[in-house]
Amino acid sequence: MARMLLLLSEGRTYVEIAARVDCSAPFISKWKRRFATDRLAGLYTRHAGREATVLTPKMEARILEWTRRTPTDGTTHWSTRRLAKRLGVHHMMVARVWKKNGIQPHRVERYMASDDPDFETKAADIIGLYLHPPHHATVFSVDEKTAIQALDRKDPILPFSPGRAERHGFEYIRHGTLSLYAALNTKTGLVVGQTAERHTSQAFIAFLASLLTTVPARQAVHVICDNLSAHKTKQVDAFVAEHPRLHLHFTPTYSSWLNQVELWFSKIERDLIHRGVFLSVKDLARRIMQYIRLYNKDPRPIRWQYSDPTHRTRVA
Repeated sequence: MARMLLLLSEGRTYVEIAARVDCSAPFISKWKRRFATDRLAGLYTRHAGREATVLTPKMEARILEWTRRTPTDGTTHWSTRRLAKRLGVHHMMVARVWKKNGIQPHRVERYMASDDPDFETKAADIIGLYLHPPHHATVFSVDEKTAIQALDRKDPILPFSPGRAERHGFEYIRHGTLSLYAALNTKTGLVVGQTAERHTSQAFIAFLASLLTTVPARQAVHVICDNLSAHKTKQVDAFVAEHPRLHLHFTPTYSSWLNQVELWFSKIERDLIHRGVFLSVKDLARRIMQYIRLYNKDPRPIRWQYSDPTHRTRVA
């Protein structure tokens, strides 16, 4: 600070002083004004400060205990400032205790446990198809993405530019919905897609029939699908009986994560559907099929890997 005042006395500009002393112009102006008003007395700090608070093990245990309690102010979880006010400590002390112990009360995670009594058997069957597929057979991961909306925008889209994101108008126009049936070849990564007005049993059978035409007649076809009611009708059973080379493998209940095509659905959602603007349902169907054709020019199979092989999924 003294150096800054000496530079001012030499007639240096704010820009020169800021570069040499590593400070800002408002900082220089503030202390220049104080020195001009109160001389040396103006250079003393004006912050009253506070008494130092030492975080003792007892206080840390108290913070952790209260963190696990239900808040008393009607909220669903504690914040650092609300808990600090309740305990009479500084909010940064609470923040340090939470960080040290890996506690994040503001976050919540959801889970879904399968209630399928044959979970391990079905899961092992599907994982086996991924890791060790049968010889002279093709394995498809199949599902439908339902109720895809053909949304149009009332106002023009403003493209992104440096420092500004792409902007969409708030109001939109609904042109209708459609469903997308997709089959992911687990070995090659190729995707077979087909759009439909609704996800019915008849539409599922029609998709299976078209799927069989993509595989040589002598090859068996193993299809991994979920437990949707449209997949388990008498019509589907009759179609499977008429085509002995077709084998359906159902995932356990509430276990869509076992179906690899769900990962591909998340990709097309990010790449096309979420920000897409579609003039009609036909336009939406055309854009989806175009995306699939371009994707199949450079397909990539999904490779699963356990982050910790010592962990196993078990039925509760």
